[in-house]
Amino acid sequence: MTALLLPSLVTAVILYGLCRRVNVYEAFVRGAREGLLTLCAIAPYLAAILTATALLRACRAMDALIVLLQPVFSALGLPAEVAGVVLLRPLSGSAALAAVGDVLRACGPDSRAGFLACVISGAGETVFFTASLYLGAAGVRRSRHALGAALAAYACGVLAAGILCR
Repeated sequence: MTALLLPSLVTAVILYGLCRRVNVYEAFVRGAREGLLTLCAIAPYLAAILTATALLRACRAMDALIVLLQPVFSALGLPAEVAGVVLLRPLSGSAALAAVGDVLRACGPDSRAGFLACVISGAGETVFFTASLYLGAAGVRRSRHALGAALAAYACGVLAAGILCR
């Protein structure tokens, strides 16, 4: 049944376009061209954020930052094991998922740290990744306030997850 969903949707869009007397193929090609231009515009931003994330993990700077922030996490009532997830999630979803895997291997899936890591990873946003993509595509140069607000919202989400996962 679900195998027919996508072909049915595509067929419905084509039929709708034909009923509205739209050159469906030309509209598709125009949209694909605009998509490729957008991809070319945002590729440098994507490369920068992914490179920064890989460098942080490769040179062990993330590990040092986690050790440095353990007292802060303890004061907030968050297990120190989730620090990697909290710090990586705003940068990269795949890096945060790897950190979740580390927490699950170390603490187990039924632990508070494992549960909290999963909630933060699933409910948190890749702030810098998303901002670099969308703001870069839109040509926004002054993103200071948008990033500050997004990071504040992310911090509130992490604290709320910490409270709800008790």
